Amino acid sequence: MKLKKQKQESAEGSEGVKGKMTLPLALVALISAFGSSFQYGYNVSVINSPAPYMQDFYNKTYLDRTGVPMDANFQTLLWSLTVSMFPLGGLFGSLMVWPMVNNCGRKGTLLINNLFSIAAAVLMGTSELAKTFEVIILSRVVMGIFAGLASNVVPMFLGEMSPKNLRGAIGVVPQLFITIGILSAQILGLNSILGNAKGWPVLLGLTGIPSMLQLLTLPFFPESPRYLLIQKGNEEQARKALQRLRGREDVEDEIQEMYQEDRSEKEEGQFSVLKLFTYKGLRWQLISIIVMMAGQQLSGVNGVFYYADRIFESAGVASSSIQYVTVSIGAINVVMTLLAVFIVESLGRRILLLAGFVMCSAACAILTLALNLQNTVSWMSYLSIVCVISYIIGHAIGPSPIPAVIITEMFLQSSRPAAFMVGGSVHWLSNFTVGLVFLYMEAGLGPYSFLIFCAICVTTLLYIFFVVPETKNKTFMEINRIMAKRNKVEVQESKE
Repeated sequence: MKLKKQKQESAEGSEGVKGKMTLPLALVALISAFGSSFQYGYNVSVINSPAPYMQDFYNKTYLDRTGVPMDANFQTLLWSLTVSMFPLGGLFGSLMVWPMVNNCGRKGTLLINNLFSIAAAVLMGTSELAKTFEVIILSRVVMGIFAGLASNVVPMFLGEMSPKNLRGAIGVVPQLFITIGILSAQILGLNSILGNAKGWPVLLGLTGIPSMLQLLTLPFFPESPRYLLIQKGNEEQARKALQRLRGREDVEDEIQEMYQEDRSEKEEGQFSVLKLFTYKGLRWQLISIIVMMAGQQLSGVNGVFYYADRIFESAGVASSSIQYVTVSIGAINVVMTLLAVFIVESLGRRILLLAGFVMCSAACAILTLALNLQNTVSWMSYLSIVCVISYIIGHAIGPSPIPAVIITEMFLQSSRPAAFMVGGSVHWLSNFTVGLVFLYMEAGLGPYSFLIFCAICVTTLLYIFFVVPETKNKTFMEINRIMAKRNKVEVQESKE
């Protein structure tokens, strides 16, 4: 009886100790997200504004070399490569996640990754002087590798560092910086700033600056305590890292939770991707991340951004003003993702995912109707604008930021790198597929393309509703137990 009471008190004690946002934790989140996630967003949209000037450069360089103008089909191919090499590089980067984070650590991987970004920035910034467009295409692959690693390692690093009651909020910070990166590229890409014939090499080269800052500052912050204790077996370093991040001496509750996780995993050992696919105990977690990551990209977010310019043009917005409208959409994206940071811990992950996909489904369905009727009904073009804005708000509060948070939470230390590698690969493959297929879909189906996106949103929504549990304010072990029931397996509990 006495033992039972002691256990209950210790459980209440650990429940009562809630991590607070300390300065080291806030700084490491900001430095990681600005140095890595920001650049992913920046490079997603940086070539949109200066595209005509870059294509002129491709033409001029080819003409100087061969004496004949570039064939229109060849130019289209080169530009398609310039755009699509980024997500293809992202896929390669995702495939490097598992070996790198296990061998170099989370912080070590982020520091090494900066070398890709700095090399690509120097090459792109000097491409005009060197009179070579091939270097731009190569640099887009290198930048993609950087983004593929960054988009997986930053959420993993921050998720492992955060106390359970702040894990969602801190986990959304990388996505917030991705949207800030997109907005920064849109602002700097305005014709009056750098989106012009002289400024585009500088616009492409600026991406190296956040990497330089991260290389100079991140070494002063600790490595992931979970990596230090569970994978490196160094309790002393893990304890010091935790004490610094939590701003208090007593971190015993978290150390014990890590040991419990370690003991429960000892039998399985480190997970390779192959083992992840064949292990029954993680079946539903694996299916969940594949569905969420595919749903996030195949739900049509790139299609909506692509269509936005024409939708605004058909509503009577002057061509010269459209780039400012694009910037305002980027700003809405940032504001809504910032809102997600503040509400994810109070509302939970599930409700944001469900609400986000509901908004995206409805926006795609109504947008199909509005685009079909806008030539016959005058106010339909304004309804199209409302749909675009609604879609972006919906995607920004749930489908964009939450899946990466859930990958961190659904997997324990030994399987998390392999899970991020799978999730990241699905993310970039889906991104690449939409980029490749959307123009053909749009040519063949026109506005009805959005019905396909609507169907994908609804399918993902139903899956989340029936399968994905709420993970708010739970330890990794508690989430593991919830999923073990779904997988119909026993959790290896520690023997006290």
